[in-house]
Amino acid sequence: MSSRAINTKPRRSIRYGEENQRSSLSLSEYDDIFIGCMEDMSCTTCHDDGCTKDENGLQWTMKDVMRASVGVLGETGLGVTEKLVFLDGKSCVLKRFRTVFVGRKEFAHRVGILASISRKCDYLVPINAYLYSKRFKFVVCDYYPMGSLHDLLDGARKHGHTPLNWNQRFKIILHTARAIAFIHSQPPQDKNMVTNVHGNLKSTNIMIDVDFSIRLANYGYTQLATNTPEIDQLMPLSPPSPLPPENINNKVLSQKSDIFQFGLILLDILGGTKALDSTQRGFVDESPLSKRGGTVESWEFS
Repeated sequence: MSSRAINTKPRRSIRYGEENQRSSLSLSEYDDIFIGCMEDMSCTTCHDDGCTKDENGLQWTMKDVMRASVGVLGETGLGVTEKLVFLDGKSCVLKRFRTVFVGRKEFAHRVGILASISRKCDYLVPINAYLYSKRFKFVVCDYYPMGSLHDLLDGARKHGHTPLNWNQRFKIILHTARAIAFIHSQPPQDKNMVTNVHGNLKSTNIMIDVDFSIRLANYGYTQLATNTPEIDQLMPLSPPSPLPPENINNKVLSQKSDIFQFGLILLDILGGTKALDSTQRGFVDESPLSKRGGTVESWEFS
């Protein structure tokens, strides 16, 4: 089984607009490594007031999570995203980080803060549990079967469909703005954390619920793990996302960067890929607005 896992071919997932690489395998493919483990670590449950070891809460263990993994949804510079289906039928999403730069206690402290904040807002994906072990560091969140905004826009464009009407697009824009406003209003809670910045805004992190409300994912995850821009550049399905000058090296967390990325999301929703391409040409009379009559109502659905 080990040889099969090592020789697994790269797989591409339309869901989440991300591509899985051979170097990042599903947890289930490592199951044989853990069969002989003497100790099975318990996941820490996250509640409204943070994360605690609660005997009355979830009792997921590392082996439970490994067995529940049914497939890789995608990969970004932060890590691998997997879908979990437990025996009781509950579906969740696991975010397994590639390179965590904080220790066990600090990781638990930061996840607790992020979990507490995310559960106070209806437009953020809540963190349900986490685990910090020698081999794996991950968080477990809710699963949204409709996928991300990028899935709806990019997948439909390739098939010539119109995935969203104007009311649905306006709702997504409004909810995303509310999520960003909530994050930006957060007071400082720790001198070593920046809690009033998302840090990784893009259409693949806007999860769509069945009523077309949104949940913003990956809030604060750049405070836990190192982002690897080289991995993102290998994802041909990911939307173009140029960085503002002050964040060109992806090292500075700022609200200005969040607003810049929100502007790119607006262009993607309203103008499509041509509008995003115009950002790389400096908006020199190449925007869809100048080509299609000058009013938003005259644009075609992307």
